[in-house]
Amino acid sequence: MVLPAATTPLYNHPLPDIEAWLGLQGCTQSSDEMECWRIVQPRWEAEIVLETDCIVVRYINAGADGKDVQRVFKYSLSRQDLEEAIFSGP
Repeated sequence: MVLPAATTPLYNHPLPDIEAWLGLQGCTQSSDEMECWRIVQPRWEAEIVLETDCIVVRYINAGADGKDVQRVFKYSLSRQDLEEAIFSGP
C-alpha cells in the first residue's frame, strides 16, 4: 500500500490508509471498538482513538502523579507532524 506524501494532512488520507499507517507504527486495533488502537513501547504505552474530527491519544500512567496524559490532534495536521507528536511519547 502506498500512502499519500507524509506532508499531506491526515484528512486527505482514506480511512484504510490511516489504519495501515497506525499498523506500520506498531499499533494494534481493538476487535471490539474499531476506532480504538493501542501501542506499547518500552518506556510508554498509549490508547489512540480515531474520533470524527480529531485523534485522541491517552498516554497511560504518563503523568508525574501516575495519571494518564491526554492529547488531542486535529486531522488537519500532516501525517509527518502527527507521527512526530504521537509516537515520540508523552
